Amino acid sequence: MSARHLVDVHMLLRRDAELLLSRRRSGDEFDGRWHLPAGKLEEGESVTAAVVREAVEEIGVRLDPADLRLVHVAHVVSPGRPARLGLFFETRSWIGDPVNREPDKCYELCWFPLDALPADTIAYPLAGIAALRTGDPYSEFGWPM
Repeated sequence: MSARHLVDVHMLLRRDAELLLSRRRSGDEFDGRWHLPAGKLEEGESVTAAVVREAVEEIGVRLDPADLRLVHVAHVVSPGRPARLGLFFETRSWIGDPVNREPDKCYELCWFPLDALPADTIAYPLAGIAALRTGDPYSEFGWPM
């Protein structure tokens, strides 16, 4: 039987030297920790369509797929969760002001300087955030060595 992999799409919304993060409301070990606005690819949906859809659903902004730049791919696994492929897209352009449209999944949204991210940011999105500085296109997280 083959393993099932989820595809996550992450938004790196940049405002000058700042990045938008969301504080997760999840009821698990990640509750209250910072993450990027993100979501899952749905069946029959292109990756860029998923980013555009998730931006509207989660933070109420409209994105143009032409403004999205893929900056990182992360292959991630953790105990008790299906493996996932995370695709991180940067954009510096959107329509509307980001607002928390999913208060059942997110406590708040906040802008942080890229060089002063909160210490309680989840490791998975940090891989994509780091790629903004390093240009590293790929990482693996949680896989046995």
